[in-house]
Amino acid sequence: MGLRKYRPLTPSLRYKLTSDFADITASKPEKSLIVKQTSSGGRNNSGKMTMRYLGGGHKRALREIDFKREKDGIPATVKTIEYDPNRSARIALLFYNDGEKRYILAPQGLKVGQTVQSGKQVAPEIGNTLFLSEIPLGTVVHNIELRPGQGAVMARSAGSYAQLSAREGKYAVLKMPSGEVRMILTTCKATIGAVSNPDHNLEVHGKAGRKRWLGIRPRTRPVAMNPVDHPMGGGEGRASGGHPRSRKGIPAKGFKTRYKSKSSNKHIIERRKK
Repeated sequence: MGLRKYRPLTPSLRYKLTSDFADITASKPEKSLIVKQTSSGGRNNSGKMTMRYLGGGHKRALREIDFKREKDGIPATVKTIEYDPNRSARIALLFYNDGEKRYILAPQGLKVGQTVQSGKQVAPEIGNTLFLSEIPLGTVVHNIELRPGQGAVMARSAGSYAQLSAREGKYAVLKMPSGEVRMILTTCKATIGAVSNPDHNLEVHGKAGRKRWLGIRPRTRPVAMNPVDHPMGGGEGRASGGHPRSRKGIPAKGFKTRYKSKSSNKHIIERRKK
């Protein structure tokens, strides 16, 4: 698993860096676990454009990922490690002993043929899902629930992980990928290890067309707009646009928008680093 560099046969190949896909073991997804996915092009149900700069791109099938890992006590064998066009991480196909097949996020170091499990009294090994009350302190985890039984919502993108640093009563203290230190109920589940494909952030598209394949359209710079369209628009000649701010006028650099009375504030011990 690493990056592939190209010979500069064309200008776009000169700086292009892509994954070498060495960790991928299958090219076709499991048919019973894929769902048809239609592209909206940024339009809502009445046809109005509500999200700009979206549309086009290659057609994708949605793989149903098991974020809950609720099949406790039933061992599963890793059959394949696959590419998923809908996320930055790799996914792993599991064959459970009771005959069911499911996809999970593949952690770093997961191998085909390995056995994984979830639930209580499970060994804290890569790919296993345990309750935060049973995971040893200092362990690196990913795929973390925020509420018991909700399914994983945190530390799911390529290369990300959180670290379990302490336990205080019914809460576990985790250092999140953003640097934030927060408390989560020990009855929530997390998976051991870090998410696969850690080199994803080093990839270079090489050309604008590759963004189009991903369904991302060209974005207009605010300073190139008129004052009616954006607070940074207008001015004579090439104006700087003033202080960077959003289309609705909210300052962009370090302006705090979080409510001071938000209920989850009491669970956050330390805010993230800028």
